[in-house]
Amino acid sequence: MDNFGFYVQLGLHHVLNLGAYDHLLFLSALAVPFTFKSWRKVLLLATVFTIAHCSSLFLAVYDVVAMNIGLVEFLIPVTIVLTAIFNLTYLKTKQADRNLLWQVLATSFFGLIHGFGFSNYFKMLVAGEVEKATPLLGFAAGIEISQVLIVLSILMLTFLFLSVFRIKHEILVKLASYLIILITIPLLFATFPW
Repeated sequence: MDNFGFYVQLGLHHVLNLGAYDHLLFLSALAVPFTFKSWRKVLLLATVFTIAHCSSLFLAVYDVVAMNIGLVEFLIPVTIVLTAIFNLTYLKTKQADRNLLWQVLATSFFGLIHGFGFSNYFKMLVAGEVEKATPLLGFAAGIEISQVLIVLSILMLTFLFLSVFRIKHEILVKLASYLIILITIPLLFATFPW
């Protein structure tokens, strides 16, 4: 069980590590269009992301799929920018036309990409492990716990901006999405596979 705890901590650190802020940017872009009123939807998306992220780790650990890490490192900031752009277009759709299915599918695909970005390191970590399911489950638990904490924090910040500062939700989503894109642009250039 100590082994499981180690991997839970590793999952927590993987997401909450400020040095790897790409995960925080993606979760911010994912959560910013939502309010506490729709907390179930954003937590569903975070869980879908965790499952997809860990699925790519599973595929890599068991040598089912090998990815070009240079390409994956570039695609990670692409997913962040696309999610922020989606937020801007999402605002223009009517409430009745908003369908979570496309967000679930995109989040799944983006989760796979993010997982492959960490797969080589994770594969080296579990190379000495006889049984690899426990590390994968522990890591998934750590990721899910940290993502729920981040999503709840973003929902609280959104509540603060909407209720205390009286900023309109559409304006908040636009500002946050543009800020996320601006922060991500240097990552795109730094990881572009020249």
